[in-house]
Amino acid sequence: MARPSVREKIVVAGMKTLLQRGFNGCGVQDITSAAGVPKGSFYNHFESKEALGAEVIERYWQSSSSRLAILRDASVSPLERLRRCFTSQVEALVEWNYERGCLLGNFAAEMSDHSTVLRARVAAAFAEWTRELEQVIQQAQAAGEIPQGSPPAALATFLINAWEGAVLRARVDKSRVALDAYLSLAFDKVLA
Repeated sequence: MARPSVREKIVVAGMKTLLQRGFNGCGVQDITSAAGVPKGSFYNHFESKEALGAEVIERYWQSSSSRLAILRDASVSPLERLRRCFTSQVEALVEWNYERGCLLGNFAAEMSDHSTVLRARVAAAFAEWTRELEQVIQQAQAAGEIPQGSPPAALATFLINAWEGAVLRARVDKSRVALDAYLSLAFDKVLA
């Protein structure tokens, strides 16, 4: 098995460090120390911490896409796919003891006013996630599982926005109460 490259070590350590401490809560030295590489090697692979942040967002979204694969499983009803998608994310947050949230939400809150590069990457990931949910909502409406009254794009946007708020609240409260309220309201009221 090939050893990970220095660049790969930095990206992996960067993702972990940025998830745990936030963009402004850590420096390049923290990331390279976590990666076990000299600080100077960081700049051989990344122009700036912002460039690493952009790469981390891309990697995070790619890894999230595999977790969102349930949305594309045609053997499961569309509404059930949506429910499983969010329920699995609740379980992950509980497993992480509410110490990590969604990197997209974290960066949106922390960096949107400070980095056009990071804001654009986060916006692109949110847009892609919205499109994925929108497709499943359209399928659920066509199957009669969700009423036709609301546009799928509006429902998808609402689900993501409410989810990100519930994740932040769960992290603050160190409790799943906000996450359970999200699931209940989203699936028993909004999509019912």
